[in-house]
Parts: sequence; C-alpha cells; structure tokens
Amino acid sequence: MADGDNGAQSLPDAPHLPTPVSIDAYGNGGFRFGAMSHRGSLLCLPDGIWAWPVRNVSELTEAALAPVFERAPALDLFLIGAGRDPYALPEPLRARFRALSISVDCLATGPAAQTYNILLGEKRRVGAGLIAVE
Repeated sequence: MADGDNGAQSLPDAPHLPTPVSIDAYGNGGFRFGAMSHRGSLLCLPDGIWAWPVRNVSELTEAALAPVFERAPALDLFLIGAGRDPYALPEPLRARFRALSISVDCLATGPAAQTYNILLGEKRRVGAGLIAVE
C-alpha cells in the first residue's frame, strides 16, 4: 500500500476473509472473528473482511472510505467504530454517504461491533469500519 492512501488499494486483491462474519471479541489492539485474530483495525464489507490501516478518526478520509463507496449498491448502512468515543463524521463525508444512499452512524468501537453483529445476523446490508482499541 502506498504511503498515505489509507485503504484506496484494490481490496479484492488484498488478503482477506472472503465472507462477512460476526466479530467475536475486540480490544488489546485488535479483533477476533471467523476463528482468527487480527491486530489493527478492520473493514467489514458484504464481500469480506480486510485489514484497515485507519488507526484513529483523524485518518477517516475519502480515500480510507473508498472501498465502502465502491460497494454502495450492496450497502444500506455503514457503521464506524471510532475507537473509545463516539465521533461526529465531518459533513463532506456524511454528504458522500448520503449521495450514495448509505446511512452512516458513528459510535464507539464496542457498540459499533455489537450493532454490526446484530444487523449481520438479521441479514441486513451492513458494513463497518472498526478502529482497534487497546
């Protein structure tokens, strides 16, 4: 990945779990899911789960969210797990989600992961960007 692109790489070519699954645990700087563990943040999308280089909300940019925007036809809702605290998404990014007809909600990472699990279990068209917390 090029410096500073924060996720705009072609995700289908990157190593990933090729199916969405529930998040079993979070904390200690990572996540457990699909009988695996991962240190760092995750991008959970309808076609799989990828490592996500976003470490804090200051890195939430159009480029970091490009894989989400590319999958707009498959998403109704995108959750942002913003670390330990809720976060107000800047209006330009919120407008981009609106233009693509994707609802977006920012929560702390724990509640975002829990909500993602519930909606995934209900077979909803949901994705999540989960920032790892220690």
